[in-house]
Amino acid sequence: MRRIILDCDPGHDDAIAILLAAHSPALTLEAITTVAGNQTVEKTARNALRVCSLAGIRDVPIAAGMTRPLVRELRVAADIHGSSGLDGPTLPEPDLALAPLHAVDLLIEKLLTSDGDITLVATAPLTNIAAALRREPRIIPKIQEIVLMGGAIGLGNTTPAAEFNIYVDPEAAHAVFTCGRPLTMIGLDVTHQAQATPAVRERIRALGTPVAQLVDGLLEFFADTYLQVFGFPAPPVHDPCAVARVIDPTLLRAKPMHVDIELRGEHTTGRTVCDLYGSTGQPANAEVGLELDVPRFWDLLIDTLATY
Repeated sequence: MRRIILDCDPGHDDAIAILLAAHSPALTLEAITTVAGNQTVEKTARNALRVCSLAGIRDVPIAAGMTRPLVRELRVAADIHGSSGLDGPTLPEPDLALAPLHAVDLLIEKLLTSDGDITLVATAPLTNIAAALRREPRIIPKIQEIVLMGGAIGLGNTTPAAEFNIYVDPEAAHAVFTCGRPLTMIGLDVTHQAQATPAVRERIRALGTPVAQLVDGLLEFFADTYLQVFGFPAPPVHDPCAVARVIDPTLLRAKPMHVDIELRGEHTTGRTVCDLYGSTGQPANAEVGLELDVPRFWDLLIDTLATY
């Protein structure tokens, strides 16, 4: 079993990532840390509590973290996730409480007391992880791997050049990509392959459980916003792809390459500059996802949802 900490900003697809991580027999979910991203950190933390309360996930500490990017103003994704960050289905009030410490402190504590066997799965702006790296560099060799949803080889989804998670806090992304630990980047090139088609949603609805109803409700709202904003015929579920990569690495075809984060470009701030052909001669610092085994991904996710 792989020990993971899920650093997220729920968010519709983050909520589904939580459900996958919490019930996978291949994973031990050590903690959920939340950060400002899709919405403010107060809202993303509350959303994590709401999802875990409904799903009966009660033995995982949930901690709220950084309220804004390292040096920039916060930009949220209300156009995609709504004013709550989790608009659409009606969720009960949470009956869980946040852990009594900051997410950065929880990350540091968990890593320092580990045997170097914790993977950080990041599905949000990387502010929490970058802040932990800066505050306590002794955690760096303790990180087994970082698997993140973010970036793109090709086009962005927030600007023509940049994907949302990296764009929100490019300085944090730079700190993470240069920390020297094994890193897998699962960008839009991969996650746009994981679209929740009508056939997929019918399989989820057929489970007939409260959790399945929640996921279908999330996908219903997500489908509407992705159609309106991007013209997608079905919504891509970005964040579960990162969790799935840890559960079964064979789901992802990836290539090692050097990735730089653009910090100063007039039109390209937040771009993940991926040296696909090795033209710079710089050593690879990431495995960059290229292709997802889509049928097996959905089988994995739906089989896990069926355990609730």
